[in-house]
Amino acid sequence: MYKRPTKLSHYFLMDINPVVRFLILSDTVVVGAAGLLGPIFALFIEDYIVGGNEAVAGLAAGIYLFTKSILQIPIAHFIDKISGEFDDFWIMVTSSLIIALLPLLYLFIHTPLQLYLVQFLFGLFVAFTFPTFMAIFTRHIDKEKEGTEWGVYFALTDLTYAALAAAGGFLASSLGFPPLIIAVVIISVLGSLLLILVKPYMLKKT
Repeated sequence: MYKRPTKLSHYFLMDINPVVRFLILSDTVVVGAAGLLGPIFALFIEDYIVGGNEAVAGLAAGIYLFTKSILQIPIAHFIDKISGEFDDFWIMVTSSLIIALLPLLYLFIHTPLQLYLVQFLFGLFVAFTFPTFMAIFTRHIDKEKEGTEWGVYFALTDLTYAALAAAGGFLASSLGFPPLIIAVVIISVLGSLLLILVKPYMLKKT
């Protein structure tokens, strides 16, 4: 069976539907920002949360994942019932911006309970963002390039996460966590604002 080679232009997002291109660009920036803090988040908990230890870090991660997982399906079902894409688009953009700003709360919390509340909020808004992002991506993905475009998405987001994870550890050790968190917020907001470029391509309500 003849296999078409992946064009190099795919990796530079040139030969890709513009909606998919802008979604990949946005998530590459946002996921990269998460890489600055994500791998060393347990160290932040140990240093800045009273009584912060392995158990607190594990429960915080569990609250985020449990909230996201439980709410994601009913939210996705609700989104599927909305006709057209503009509602999906605005849910995606609004939730993404809220998620980008939420790390600012880490600068003001000091107890495990406060941390758990922030993690719950992260899970709640990711439960809105993830289904809308995936729905729009799926509708606009190029036919017969589905595997390639998903592959490009994961390759770019994973590479950026890896690169900024290394940078995040260095920045935390040299500057401390507060400047690192501010950097995460700024980069995340910029990445979320890139989603605005998708708006002209949204399908009208039917």
